[in-house]
Amino acid sequence: MNVYDFDKTIFPTDCSIDFFIWCMKRHPKLCFTFAPKVVKNLIMRKIGKMPEYLMQREFFCYLTLIDDFDEQIERYWDKNEKRIAPWYLAQKRPDDLIISASPDCIIGPIAKRLGVNFMATEFNRKYGVFLHNLMYAQEKAQYMIDHGFPKIDHFYSDSLSDTPIALCAEKAYLVKDKARTIVDWPDLDEETLSKVYEKVDTGWNVHLDE
Repeated sequence: MNVYDFDKTIFPTDCSIDFFIWCMKRHPKLCFTFAPKVVKNLIMRKIGKMPEYLMQREFFCYLTLIDDFDEQIERYWDKNEKRIAPWYLAQKRPDDLIISASPDCIIGPIAKRLGVNFMATEFNRKYGVFLHNLMYAQEKAQYMIDHGFPKIDHFYSDSLSDTPIALCAEKAYLVKDKARTIVDWPDLDEETLSKVYEKVDTGWNVHLDE
């Protein structure tokens, strides 16, 4: 089984942010009712006043405001499916697993189109809450272990934060340049490890009851 991150790995950008922009263009009221909150939270995160997981939780609340979500997400993927990296399509297998921190309601439709398995952050659009931990960093590896997934042959990701799951694979690759360049996962020397710790220790890996 091969495992792939999604955003900036087999898709060149962050689909959750892209979809937010897509929705703002089609529902301009979001520009006035929700976008200012996003900007404020970004500033709060930048100055260290808001943890990453809380900023993400607040951001994804926009999904509760899209009355025609089912229509919009299909239209979004109708237009953007072609942006999936050609190198991935050339090697895609039916037992591939996409694993993403983006909400499952965004990742699910494209995974279905690709005909592959997926796991993503479970998000309840009705109440605007995450049902489980954000699927980030070591949470990805722990989730796979807990659910008894088979051995990983190859793993691809754009972020060193995914080192915990890269270590579970027979071979891991780092993807760069907006899903265009693939290199071997770097050796975990002192400098690389410091980058890994910085990436992982962002306040994401918390339980919802904390």
